[in-house]
Amino acid sequence: MPDSEDYVMISALQHYAYCPRQFALIHIEQVWDENIYTLRGQRVHEKVDIPDDEQLDDLRVERALPLWSHRLGIRGIADVVEFSRDEIPYPVEYKSGSKKPRLADDIQLCAQALCLEEMLGCDVPLGAIYHAGSKRRREVKIDPKLRAQTEQIIIATHEILISQKLPPPVNDKRCDDCSLIDACMPGSIANFSKSSIRNNPFSVN
Repeated sequence: MPDSEDYVMISALQHYAYCPRQFALIHIEQVWDENIYTLRGQRVHEKVDIPDDEQLDDLRVERALPLWSHRLGIRGIADVVEFSRDEIPYPVEYKSGSKKPRLADDIQLCAQALCLEEMLGCDVPLGAIYHAGSKRRREVKIDPKLRAQTEQIIIATHEILISQKLPPPVNDKRCDDCSLIDACMPGSIANFSKSSIRNNPFSVN
């Protein structure tokens, strides 16, 4: 079991799933910058980031609920967890965009479900992403495939943090929406690498 100080934040899994280099820049290099998307995300989380609980008929709602998994070495905060009458938890992750499937978001939600299962000793088959842009929920099945993908990413994040190595830039459409594009310099690094290969007489094509 990892030391608690070495636990990976659940929110960091979303960073890795979106782009491993983004994850490393934030969590190894301590680089952060804002853009319109990060600011929108902060506004969306203003309400749910305050610990609170509420009873709505047969539904108990917990906000800003601390989560952890000793088995996986992860910890974090759930935006919202809803408990029905049978006490089955239903995590809800808030996102600023419109209703659109994003694997990185589903990975983050699945990690929350895995934590809840370990903490409460129950199965968590479903959760949801609340898309503030369209004010709609998208239900996510916490199925075996998503669980396997999530656990693989958790292992990968631990490995990067141990190695302290910065992955290469992806240099694709993801970069356009990333607030760290200036720090990452994906285009410049990719062009430099290509130039180095062309100018190296010993390179093998």
